[in-house]
Amino acid sequence: MKKTKPAGISFFEKNLTIWVALCMVAGVLIGRFLPAIPDFLSRFEYAQVSIPIAVLIWLMIYPMMMKVDFTSIKNVRKEPAGLYLTWTVNWLIKPFTMFGIAMLFFYYLFSAWIPADLARDYLAGAVILGAAPCTAMVFVWSHLTRGSPAYTVVQVATNDLIILIAFVPIVVFLLGIGGVTIPWDTLFLSVVLFVVIPLAGGIWTRHCVIKRRGEEYFHRRFITKFNNVTIGGLLLTLVLIFSFQGGVILGNPLHILLIAVPLIIQTFLIFFIAYFVSRKLRLCHDVAAPAGMIGASNFFELAVAVAITIFGASSPVVLVTIVGVLVEVPVMLALVKIANRTKHWFPERQNEQPAKSQNT
Repeated sequence: MKKTKPAGISFFEKNLTIWVALCMVAGVLIGRFLPAIPDFLSRFEYAQVSIPIAVLIWLMIYPMMMKVDFTSIKNVRKEPAGLYLTWTVNWLIKPFTMFGIAMLFFYYLFSAWIPADLARDYLAGAVILGAAPCTAMVFVWSHLTRGSPAYTVVQVATNDLIILIAFVPIVVFLLGIGGVTIPWDTLFLSVVLFVVIPLAGGIWTRHCVIKRRGEEYFHRRFITKFNNVTIGGLLLTLVLIFSFQGGVILGNPLHILLIAVPLIIQTFLIFFIAYFVSRKLRLCHDVAAPAGMIGASNFFELAVAVAITIFGASSPVVLVTIVGVLVEVPVMLALVKIANRTKHWFPERQNEQPAKSQNT
């Protein structure tokens, strides 16, 4: 097979860490030298939700939801071991390891640099991030590791449905242990605003376009129009958030690095748990790789949205979810390389054909 440069990850996605860093600088400068801008935007709120940020977050999430084919759930019985592994890692392991690792670093190992009140906020951000496994970028990671498109679609579709049920109680439970109280109604509102509504809209849009123009038009023409909308919405959101976060960042510049350490450790840990269990189960590589990727990566758009809704755009809790965005792409690309170099660990699929993804 001819080796070509992997497709499926755009220029903006590949360099997302750079853009996030630039947005951090731009936002902090706006907050420092043009404080009237964040002060003006902060006036547009409803039920403690920033309307400008909410609109931008919808721009991030809506195109992702259109990519998910929920009719694929009927294929859930095909190769169920990989799906069972994904669900177990995502919902019974990942949130709890994130809680433990974050508490270890923020409360104990980094206690000399992080005050107790900030440690509590950083723990809350880490828990929200850890309870939101990836639903969209996993299409990219799966493609780059030649993962099974059919398996990845089922994986993402079922994960989106589980989020509706499991996300709220897991976050409330873990933050309760950490001494952070979250009102259930506010958390439910966040899920409705940033999961249920865009999910329903994405399903409706996908159905209407395919019914009128066909699947080929939807995948090749329609969905590609939104390729840069998600990234653009994310970057504009980050500029606004960093304009609110300027005081926190300027007062604690070292904290960006301190937050990144446990997040990176968590990412590698979850990937290798899923990856090595896949090897023990003798799953094919095109199932094992995406199974590891979806647990390792995060639905950071949802995490940012929930953190903003509950704690406000200027909260240190939001800073943790943003650092998650900052470190995710380079770490996930490193895991892609590891997965591709260890393909020989797994049995080959009979009559294997080159994977063709219609969702990236």
